[in-house]
Amino acid sequence: MNLNNQKRTFQMKLRPLYLLIVACFCLFNGKLSAQNYQPSPENLEARAWFQDARFGLFVHWGVYSILGDGEWVMNNQNISVEEYEKLPSFFNPIDFDAKEWVAMVKEAGMKYITITSRHHDGFSMFDTQMTDYDIVDRTPYGKDVLKALAEECRKQGIKLFFYYSLLDWNRDDYFPRGRTGNGIQGRGEGKWEDYIAFMKGQLKELLTNYGEIGGIWFDGHWDQNEWDGKTFGDVKLDWHYDEIYGMIHKMQPQALIGNNHHIGIIEGEDFQMFEKDLPGKNTTGWGTPADQIGSVPLEVCQTINGSWGFNLQDRKHKTDKELIHYLIKAAGYGSNLLLNVGPMPNGKIQPKHKASLKTMGAWLKDHGDTIYGTQKGPIPPNDDFVSTQKGKSVFVHLLNPNVKVIHADEVPVRIKGIYDMKTNTKLPYRNDGFGLAIDVSKIDKDAIDTIIRIELR
Repeated sequence: MNLNNQKRTFQMKLRPLYLLIVACFCLFNGKLSAQNYQPSPENLEARAWFQDARFGLFVHWGVYSILGDGEWVMNNQNISVEEYEKLPSFFNPIDFDAKEWVAMVKEAGMKYITITSRHHDGFSMFDTQMTDYDIVDRTPYGKDVLKALAEECRKQGIKLFFYYSLLDWNRDDYFPRGRTGNGIQGRGEGKWEDYIAFMKGQLKELLTNYGEIGGIWFDGHWDQNEWDGKTFGDVKLDWHYDEIYGMIHKMQPQALIGNNHHIGIIEGEDFQMFEKDLPGKNTTGWGTPADQIGSVPLEVCQTINGSWGFNLQDRKHKTDKELIHYLIKAAGYGSNLLLNVGPMPNGKIQPKHKASLKTMGAWLKDHGDTIYGTQKGPIPPNDDFVSTQKGKSVFVHLLNPNVKVIHADEVPVRIKGIYDMKTNTKLPYRNDGFGLAIDVSKIDKDAIDTIIRIELR
């Protein structure tokens, strides 16, 4: 019997005791309710850092990458639990290089990484004692990629966040079943409270074994829309956010909590995310309404191509111009951009993705002062231009080179002067009851972004 098998047998014997200990721990920590949540000084400082960071890397990586059909392949192809559980034995990412990943992130001008610790397929990409269905126990690779990444992030000054799926297509105790995965054969029935205890145990591990982290990025709440808050049999379906959020804030006060539930802000959350949509927009059909945008920092997550996880046939790769424009627009809406890559099963980032990130980093080296540390500007964003602001400087990003006059409703600020950033040429303008108008007809436009600086009094 090899070491992994010995560990697995030992875990199986101890798991009932471990679950009981975790349940008691979480019951005690349930007193740390998210209700009446008051962010700690460390948390507020982390929020300010996060809002200034503006650009991060999203990583969707798991055993699903072997099939090259995205992270929802188990659901989309209705792969049975028995069949899907064969995948870990083929997962051996010997080319994974944490140092190379983090160096790539820094060159791209990104300030943090958010990586999938466990996705909807239920497979854990870290060394967990709550199950043996993880990268250390079930794969020939046998190493904790999150541990390596956490250590390298600390060395290179990059913050690390963990994505964590609330739903699970593998575990029997994720029951009642939600909206997804119902065509997957081999799913059994179990106790919802056991599943909550399992999640709390894993989250405690993520908060304990990887040093100081940036935060937790939850996903999957929407799977239980039918049952959320209702009684199923003798069990009320409750996500126990009071206890979960309270535990996170107690164990790591600086760690930020976000939840991709598309319903506004639940008390205890520290930032609000928007999936494939700018804040207040709804091109996807699941966008968060504009009236539910909170006062916490904002983050938009978007893909480089059309998929989150590695998809061999995805040909929807966005141009460098489209990606830079999305970064600029996100900042113009007062939001970070969390841009996704789906690493290949060997552990390497796709070359086209790396090339795009390098181009974005080069652009930020020249123009990052108009993005980092800014807030949403006073000129409302549209498809032609957006504005950001830092102190008494407003930066208007002209994205459409065919525009000759930048026109907006009257801006309630006192303007000292308006300049072309490239040449420092002063530009004619007016700002009165008829609106703000800036004449840009005579300046040399950039094909990607022409930046105009407005100095305020």
